[in-house]
Amino acid sequence: MALTRQEMDSKIDEHFGYEARDDVEGVLATLAPDVEHDIVGWPTGPARIRDGARGFYETLFSDLSDGKVECRKRLYGENFLVDESVWRGKAPGRPFGLEGRGRPLEFRLLHVIEFRDNGDIGRENVWIDLASIMQQLPQD
Repeated sequence: MALTRQEMDSKIDEHFGYEARDDVEGVLATLAPDVEHDIVGWPTGPARIRDGARGFYETLFSDLSDGKVECRKRLYGENFLVDESVWRGKAPGRPFGLEGRGRPLEFRLLHVIEFRDNGDIGRENVWIDLASIMQQLPQD
């Protein structure tokens, strides 16, 4: 049975909430055991199981801090949504291989999320505005 928009919103907002709290276990719990987790451009490529996404989130949470996600628009289909958002926070680590030095950072994100009938996230595909990140975090 297809999920409602409200059910999809609830799950993705739960997922983003765990991300905002740097809660790796919480984020992973929103994913299906055999999730396809694909952050476009991530050096290790897509993960094909829940625990395979762990390294991405551990790295992300050490590289970025004080993050807030503002949803700009969502598009819905049968058991999927596309979320266009803006992330704002600080870059104390090395986000996406760039020295952050604690500088403020803001960039656009595009999530393509597919859900299982039970509400788990079965596929997370994320596109990041890396050009914007590079402009804000120039390397000396």
